Amino acid sequence: MPRSNDTGTATTTGRPARTGRRRTLRREVPSTVGLLADAGDFAAMRAYRSFTFDDHRDYLDHVDRLLRSLAARGIHITVALFDPVEYADFCADRGLDPDTPGARTRFTAELGGATGGLPYAGQPIDELVPLLVDSAVRQATWEYASSLLAEVGRCADCGEDIGTASFERAAEALRRLVDRAGPGHHHLVCSVPAPEEQLVAVLHADTDTGPGGRPRVDGRDGLDFVTVLAAGLALGGPGGLVLRTTTEGDRDRVHGWRLDCGRLVPLSAAAVFNAYCTDADTGEPVGPEPGVEYCPGYEVDEPGPHH
Repeated sequence: MPRSNDTGTATTTGRPARTGRRRTLRREVPSTVGLLADAGDFAAMRAYRSFTFDDHRDYLDHVDRLLRSLAARGIHITVALFDPVEYADFCADRGLDPDTPGARTRFTAELGGATGGLPYAGQPIDELVPLLVDSAVRQATWEYASSLLAEVGRCADCGEDIGTASFERAAEALRRLVDRAGPGHHHLVCSVPAPEEQLVAVLHADTDTGPGGRPRVDGRDGLDFVTVLAAGLALGGPGGLVLRTTTEGDRDRVHGWRLDCGRLVPLSAAAVFNAYCTDADTGEPVGPEPGVEYCPGYEVDEPGPHH
């Protein structure tokens, strides 16, 4: 209600000012949204009576509108994949009733801290879903590769931690790979067969033309790539690495390496050609890609014995 001061003019009780401060404070409180990106996961959540959606497309449209509404209020939003199996385990471990909005809220709150999620940048929901799935796959790959490095143990001869030594070698190998590739956009793929699944890491880097051009590598992508390569070096089994460089006005250049007994070994130009021109599923030859030069790999791994 308005009240009068000594001069007889109207003043307010301060409620609008307090409301404005609360709104300002609300913009500084981040939000996490758990998203059921997969139709199968959505179907699993329909078993709970308190989950009121019955159509996946309708659910995605509502999430899209929610994200846009929160973003319009200046709130920072993180989107994370909501896994029904992990949710059920979470509730069982904490004695929560999974058929309640409160349990879903608690689980979603922990998702943002555990996986990091994906910052919402205004993408339409149909663009956000594949980005989120890709981010989750990369996170799971990094976690599995990290666990392999942690479990490999120490060298029986010198006592050095093999996982740590392999990570340092992989980081140095990546630096040499990109440094020696020259200017252009570099696309690297590392593939390592592991005991439980195939580890695959993809990295994009750019090197400016002209003298003194230094490679630019995204920090998180670089970490994922180095961790997978390190796991391949530590395991000592087979694997492969391909680098493709695109430079404006020139042919793309493709180089290749194989993992063998814990070393990154350069492939010959003929071996790179054969790898690129063979169907991975059938083993049948395929025609070479026009505008591509198949080049030998170059030395990026330090010579000498390795763990």
